[in-house]
Parts: sequence; structure tokens; C-alpha cells
Amino acid sequence: MSDSKLASQFFDAAIGLLERVRDEESGNIAAAGAAIADTVAAGGRLFAFGAGHSSLAAQDVVYRAGGLALMNLLAVPGSVGVDVMPAPLGSALERVNGLAGAVLDSSPAKAGDVLVIISLSGRNALPVEMAMNARALGLKVIGVTSVAYAHGTRSRHGSGGFLRDHCDIVLDSKISIGDAELTAEGVEAPFAPASTVVTSAVMQAMMAAAVEQLVARGVEPPMLRSGNVDGGHEWNGRVMTEYRDRIFYRH
Repeated sequence: MSDSKLASQFFDAAIGLLERVRDEESGNIAAAGAAIADTVAAGGRLFAFGAGHSSLAAQDVVYRAGGLALMNLLAVPGSVGVDVMPAPLGSALERVNGLAGAVLDSSPAKAGDVLVIISLSGRNALPVEMAMNARALGLKVIGVTSVAYAHGTRSRHGSGGFLRDHCDIVLDSKISIGDAELTAEGVEAPFAPASTVVTSAVMQAMMAAAVEQLVARGVEPPMLRSGNVDGGHEWNGRVMTEYRDRIFYRH
């Protein structure tokens, strides 16, 4: 069987986006890493939030081998993923006003902590209000979004603003509006989204930058090891015990 032309085109598109983000967002990624390192070194806590498929990149840095043990998922019930039934309800919840405030008020997040908010479009009420309320509470907000949407679509939040307008640091994923990299004859809609690949890479690059900053300051980063290698469970147990007051996914 010959190679798939469309599969190769998708890899090319994803690689091109990754190279562009690496080159154009390096300063912002370093700044985000420094903000996370500041918080870790000061005894603060880390949170990540994303709705729908954006939640995949948030989950990708929480409780995983090779990750910072202190990153916690800030979950909004019903909006985390496609496990919601019916699935369109999750999308509808992203447009509900007031939900973000209720979640933050009942969360352990407090002034001095960092919240990473991931939203591809950044136009829905939930991520916009999450950023606004988090900053009002004194959190530092890092937004991971596609700035193209702020230029080519209208906000669904009453303020008219996008996620990028309410962040201390913005990381632009460079994903084009519609999140589909390929077209083909005989297919009526564009297909092959790359936002998950690129956004997850941005998140991991940001965490790597944070680790680099911590080491430079003489602070040992609290990393998790794989539970599938010898000694991994014991290592992780020690880390979780030492940092138990800043880890919320085990309570």
C-alpha cells in the first residue's frame, strides 16, 4: 500500500505550526515558565483549565510522568470533555455567564497562584470570565489561545473581549480559525485539526521553561516519575507527601 498523501500533509502542517510557535512565541513561553517558577519557589499553587477539547492540553500537564507534581486541574463540571451527555451540552456550558465565578469561589485557588487558561477561540463566556475573575482574586493568568480568533470572530462575552484581553501572559498557538488544516476534493468540510498537537506542545514547552528557571534559582523542581519504572511509585509517594498542601488531585 502506498503512503497516504493527506497523512503526510497533516504532519507537514503540524510541524510547520510547531516551528512557527517555537520561533515566534519563545519569549512569551519563557515568561510563562518564569511566572510558574516564581509561584513554585514562593510556595504557591498551579492550576490549569480548559473546556471541551482544550481541556485535553490542560489534562496533559496534570499528574503525569515527567510533569510538575504541583499542576492541578481546575475542572468545571460538564465542560471538561466529550464524556458529557449529550456532548453538545459541554459546548453550551462554555457560553453560560457566572459559571466561572462559582467555580473559582469554591476552588482552592487564591492570590499569588498561577492559572493557565486554555481556549482555542478565547471567545466564549467561560474562559473570558475565568480570566477576569482569576485576576480579580489576585491570581496570575497565562492564556493559551489562537489570537487569530480575536481578529476574525466576535466575542460571545458581554464585554466584547476575548481571553487574550484578560491575561498577564498570552501564548498564541497560531491555529487558524476553524481548526482544520486540510481540504480535499470530495470532502465538503475542512478537516484534520492540529490544535491539540500544538497546544499540548506549548504547554510542555512552558513547563520545561519553568523547570529550567527553577534549576537556575537552585530550587529542585518537584517532578513526577513514571509508575511503570522501578522505584517510580515510591518516588511519587515522597513527592506527594512533601507537597501535599499544594496538590489537590489526590484528595
